[in-house]
Parts: sequence; structure tokens; C-alpha cells
Amino acid sequence: MSDDHTRVQEFFAARAADWERRFPGDGPVYEAAVAELGLRPGDRVLDAGCGTGRALPPLRAAVGHSGVVIGADLTPEMLHEAVRKGRDRDGVLLLTDVAALPLRSGSLDAVFAAGLIAHLPRPAENLRELARVVRPGGVLALFHPVGRAALAARQGRQITPDDLRAEHNLRPLLAGSGWRMTSYVDRDDRFLSLAVRTP
Repeated sequence: MSDDHTRVQEFFAARAADWERRFPGDGPVYEAAVAELGLRPGDRVLDAGCGTGRALPPLRAAVGHSGVVIGADLTPEMLHEAVRKGRDRDGVLLLTDVAALPLRSGSLDAVFAAGLIAHLPRPAENLRELARVVRPGGVLALFHPVGRAALAARQGRQITPDDLRAEHNLRPLLAGSGWRMTSYVDRDDRFLSLAVRTP
């Protein structure tokens, strides 16, 4: 396992049990972001870096019983919390790296990724892997329940021009990774960028 993976696992493992208590009001923002995906009954969707699985119930509601919901995360402790909260009833949970997904190419209609992009060791390569498993025309949602400025303030830092989530950085990153950005919202109460899988 790479040092990047070890650091990510250690960071989230230490916080898994208290993760949702730290951010108790995020549920409605997750539901609103999932709604932006435009999922239909029967669709197949991946929650990449699913953590404790907060997005799994609204994803399941969107795709219905005929759809497929997969939650993938690198940290066993986060998946344990998802199971403890009963969210394994809303989707299949996979302990895996989103950089090497055990899924067929073009097998999904959408990917939901909450807070993921900041933790990707090789963003362009990792976004290409997400593109690989999504059919052309499928959708990617890069989401965070607070915007960049609010997150920076929470972490006691300043936003820098090289911030990966800045639109001027994210748009070409997505374009070079098999995605075309279709919308970008960065407000204090949420960050959401939608992109479509290019042919």
C-alpha cells in the first residue's frame, strides 16, 4: 500500500466513529446533491469514497429496488460505521481503492463522490478510473457539504490558487480525464460540480 493510502486510512480510521457527530446537519445537503444527479429507477450508481454511507439511502431512493447502489471506500473503519448504521441495506459495500475499481468498464450510470477529490493521490489518473466504469453520457458529482471558503475556514487555512476544486483547475482536470463539466457551484453551504462522461 502506498504512503498516500496509508495516510488516508489513518486519517479516516481515527475519525470514523465520530464522523457524523462532527457534522450532524449534512443529511439534507447530501439528499439535495444526490437529486442533482438526475438518477432514474433502475440506474447503477457508485458512491466513491462512501465513508459512513450517508449518501447511500438517498441514492437507493433515487434508483429504486431495480437499481444498483455500490459504496466503495478504502478505510475499513468507515465501512464498519456504514454497516453499524444499517446502510449496507441500501447498497453493496466494497473495501477497495477507487484508483482500481473491481467493476466492468461502462457498467455504471453515475458516480457520486463526496469529499473525495482532495484525498486522491493522482487526481487525473483516479478520475480516469471513475470515467472507465461509467458509460458515455453518465454523470459524475463531485460534492462537499460546505464550499471551499467555508471548508478552509473550518480547517484554519486560506484558499490558494492551486486549490484543485477551483473551477479554473477542476474544469481542465476533468476534461483531461474523460469528463466534461456541466455545472459548478461553490457556496458556503455546498460545493457541487457535475460532469458528463465523454465518449
